[in-house]
Amino acid sequence: MIQLDSLYNDLRQSRMHFWVDDLQQAMARRFTDYTHGELNEWLELLKQLPDIKPSQMDFKDSVTIGAPTDGSEAERQLLKQQLMHLHPWRKGPYQLFDTFIDTEWRSDWKWDRVLPHLDSLKDRIILDVGCGNGYHCWRMYGEGARQVIGIDPSQKFLMQFSMLKHYAGEHPVHLLPVGIEYMPEDMSRKGFDTVFSMGVFYHRRSPIDHLIHLRNLTREGGQVVLETLVVDGDEDTVFIPDGRYAQMRNVWYLPSSLALEKWMLRCGFKNPRTVDVNQTSKKEQRATDWMTFHSLSDYLDPNDSNKTIEGHPAPKRAVVVAEV
Repeated sequence: MIQLDSLYNDLRQSRMHFWVDDLQQAMARRFTDYTHGELNEWLELLKQLPDIKPSQMDFKDSVTIGAPTDGSEAERQLLKQQLMHLHPWRKGPYQLFDTFIDTEWRSDWKWDRVLPHLDSLKDRIILDVGCGNGYHCWRMYGEGARQVIGIDPSQKFLMQFSMLKHYAGEHPVHLLPVGIEYMPEDMSRKGFDTVFSMGVFYHRRSPIDHLIHLRNLTREGGQVVLETLVVDGDEDTVFIPDGRYAQMRNVWYLPSSLALEKWMLRCGFKNPRTVDVNQTSKKEQRATDWMTFHSLSDYLDPNDSNKTIEGHPAPKRAVVVAEV
């Protein structure tokens, strides 16, 4: 169903060889626990992709696979139709041959805010928790990572990633359709060099447990990058929405960035620091031809874009980095 032999082989040859058996069992368990009703249809779609050979690729400055003139016009048009079959596309954008996938999120803007504050990713083994369809995984690889593993429970995101990887080829970038609960509780400080958790924290019922889990997946001396919704305030400020927040049902805790730093210290992180705070704009998250459902403009007060439709502070996101 999902071929991970190259991932297992790479892990066996690294310091993380101890994880391979547990990972294989976790992947088998995941598809036993849940299979999307359209998964077989999506797998058939993958088999029918036109055979177009990309003449160029770029993962450093964008995610671009192929040139606009690669393949025939009929093949490129068929591919666009197949890509659209996996609507909605949330994270991106992607350039695949002559098709520009204009996703709901300008994830490249977030990457531009995060990248200047990272330790070098060169030769690192990286985990991206809640990676969506894997956009940032490709950008991490573009910065020289040795191996990137993204995890996200959505099997549709897996299919979107698989369509792109079909044309990108055998690069050490992988997406596992699992949540963080399928990951080991503790890698005994022999785990990943860098762990990202972007857009996940506010969905966790137990934020402290999430922080501890991230720390325990990171090797000693490694770096954790946390990007999440925050509110203004001091180190004791935490907002708990009563009901929905920007129409999202599963938003639990929105701390101030100072409170989040304090929590990370209590959880054993070293030198947690807020490196960026940015209020999400309607240009960064919006409906497009590739995501035609409601988006940010529908979730804000029509008379005051600094408030959500429920009257809460509008989405503001912070990036906090720390060492283990």
